[in-house]
Amino acid sequence: MAPGSSRSVAHGVPVVALCLAALLLSNLLLYLYLDSLFHADNHLFSSHDGCPPGHFKMTTMRNCTPWLQCPQVYLSEWRGQKVALSRLSSQDYLEDFLHGLAMLRALQGPRVVQLVGFCLEDHTQVTEFHPLGSLLNLEAILSQEQYLKHNTWQVRLRLATDYVSVLHFLHNSPAGQRVMCDSNSLEKTLSQFLLTSDLHLVVNDLDALPEVDGSRGQLVKCGHRELTGDFVAPEQLWPLRDEVFSDELMPPYDEKTDIWKIPDVTWFLMGRVPGGDLVHFHLFQIHEQCKKVDPKLRPSAQEVLQVYRSVYSTMVRDRDML
Repeated sequence: MAPGSSRSVAHGVPVVALCLAALLLSNLLLYLYLDSLFHADNHLFSSHDGCPPGHFKMTTMRNCTPWLQCPQVYLSEWRGQKVALSRLSSQDYLEDFLHGLAMLRALQGPRVVQLVGFCLEDHTQVTEFHPLGSLLNLEAILSQEQYLKHNTWQVRLRLATDYVSVLHFLHNSPAGQRVMCDSNSLEKTLSQFLLTSDLHLVVNDLDALPEVDGSRGQLVKCGHRELTGDFVAPEQLWPLRDEVFSDELMPPYDEKTDIWKIPDVTWFLMGRVPGGDLVHFHLFQIHEQCKKVDPKLRPSAQEVLQVYRSVYSTMVRDRDML
């Protein structure tokens, strides 16, 4: 080998070693960052169907199974179970992906889509598959022949109750008091939820759940851009109409922004079915409270949930008595 070639190899080896070390260090930092988001304390992580932390069990499975790791995460079917694979499409959204995965792990429960596994190396997560898709498909689903018998006020009010139940859970979650920030329009809000095969709701998109902590005066702002429209709460609108929007000057807010949106979501969910008008009549007072301009005067998600459940029980009882 020529002397010049030997020197080239000698210089090339340290460069390769340095690159490998940098790659390993970046992976290590990624794991450490994700662990910090996950609140390493295991008591924060709940699970479906009594499974221990870090395990899952789908409807047709008898036993709990540990979350899948690479390479199984790439499978679209696992032991006969359909799964949904989500992969990060752009590094610009890496922080959102990590936050969403952290929330998905921390908030596992009956109101949250079930986590099956994840792969940090290629930023992929796998969740239970729900063939009916998002809540945006509700009208199309209930208009299909096999679902026409379910297009009733009972099923629709139950879905609305599920929605409020999710808010109650997020506002009192083991990971702190969380606000649904991906809800700046009705369509965006509906897209955050999946319809299960038995026509219930589970929340699916958890990558924008900032924490509110009243004891520390910690409030939130949903993004850094100006929000507009009637769907968002009044406190989410830029208050200085004569001045150009400034994120720095925009006042923060709390979880009561979620309460403001409940009547609009429920109005969509109820659709136009016999008995729907009576449901709206019974919910009128609590919905009026949800729309108070002063967020402090709005009820909590728990208070709204209690009214929804009471209305459902009362209407079912009255119908059975006829």
